[in-house]
Amino acid sequence: MEIRCCYRIEVVCSQPTPAILLLDPHPSRDADIVNGPHNAVTSLTDARDIPRGEYTDGFGNRCRRLVVPPGGAAFTNDLIVRDTGTGDQVDRHAREAFAEDLPSEVLTYMLSSRYCEVDELSATAWQLFGTTAPGWERVQRICNYVNDRIRFDYQCARATRTAAQAMDEQVGVCRDFTHLAVALCRCMNIPARYCNGFLGDIRVPRDPTPMDYNAWFEAYLGGNWYTFDARHNVPRIGRILVARGRDAADIPLIHTFGPHILQKFEVITQEVTADCQLPQGRDKQAARRLELRGAA
Repeated sequence: MEIRCCYRIEVVCSQPTPAILLLDPHPSRDADIVNGPHNAVTSLTDARDIPRGEYTDGFGNRCRRLVVPPGGAAFTNDLIVRDTGTGDQVDRHAREAFAEDLPSEVLTYMLSSRYCEVDELSATAWQLFGTTAPGWERVQRICNYVNDRIRFDYQCARATRTAAQAMDEQVGVCRDFTHLAVALCRCMNIPARYCNGFLGDIRVPRDPTPMDYNAWFEAYLGGNWYTFDARHNVPRIGRILVARGRDAADIPLIHTFGPHILQKFEVITQEVTADCQLPQGRDKQAARRLELRGAA
């Protein structure tokens, strides 16, 4: 199957403002891109192209760096990605490993991070999941718990909410579901890493609160990383990874070294079929909207 991913994001700045972008598919998906990418960064005041560089961060993500000029910039892309069309891999026999047997490179995903307070939640996690069979069942039980505990609500999105706060407040967006599930996994000595990327309503009932950009996580079991999604809590088709990190602090979609105002955020993630008419990325009526603060 083929999936179209496009976005148009506009930020406004009053002075030259350096920025880092993590907006486009992860390098691991490069071989799957069949049309594009057509990414551009243009000035909002005169539509000129803005120079940018590219580098790979410590987590293997593709990052772009630039300086947003006074008046702001538009970030756009439109590409088609080939996908297997299969859902997230499930292996109910995948086992946990003892901490001393884990590869050194995954240990960082066992520790507390900005939004995932392992130390604060550890006692509660062991009370909740200490008697659950270790391995896949335990991670799934954590996802079930988080899915039941948190009520999804765009209007309650808050960029500074941590996993412990999400657990107490019992409301949030996909990043909050993911942070809490990641933190609880780490409390149980299961390495877990935060992911974000494109995920449309592909071959599933249309979500009344659609989110074409999403957050999920990967847990390390049986020597492999497996995808879990505490918000949807079912295997999904068509995930297109953008970035991985310890939590959302490592992989913000846009990080500016100075103040900016988000003026527009439009994302489309849609399966390409023979009879579908895909809207243009700048069509406000056709594009699904998503506030950046709740995106990832």
